[in-house]
Amino acid sequence: MAAWVLWLVAAGLFTAGEVVSLDLVLLMFAGGALGGMVVALAGGGVPVQLIAFLAVSAFLIAAVRPVAKAHLENRTPRHLDGVQALVGRTAMVTREVGRSGGRIQVGADEWTARSGFDETFEVGTTVRILQVDGATAVVGESFGEH
Repeated sequence: MAAWVLWLVAAGLFTAGEVVSLDLVLLMFAGGALGGMVVALAGGGVPVQLIAFLAVSAFLIAAVRPVAKAHLENRTPRHLDGVQALVGRTAMVTREVGRSGGRIQVGADEWTARSGFDETFEVGTTVRILQVDGATAVVGESFGEH
């Protein structure tokens, strides 16, 4: 099998690995493998191909990866996962909420809730989710929201 085909396969494998890792390192190695492929197509020997692979990979990791990573991080909003995404949101009381419990509606979902302080919230009151304790939202007064 021709050396350039092996470099092309390596580039494909590095790219597939990048899809799993999402760290932009294996993608830089894929670029290095393409550099090795170009040298192989030009008739360079295996040592020159390896040097091209290492040089292109090192350049991409040092120069391109930081810029690409910063670009992705600046353009990608931070998402809270799971129930932590509820903290700070407002909800509507559907069953009176006190220290012992109650129910709230957050969007289309209904949650068990309890007051975070010694307060009672009547049905129809807007509350703010202060924290999530297991499957129970701990709520408090929502200032400025009705």
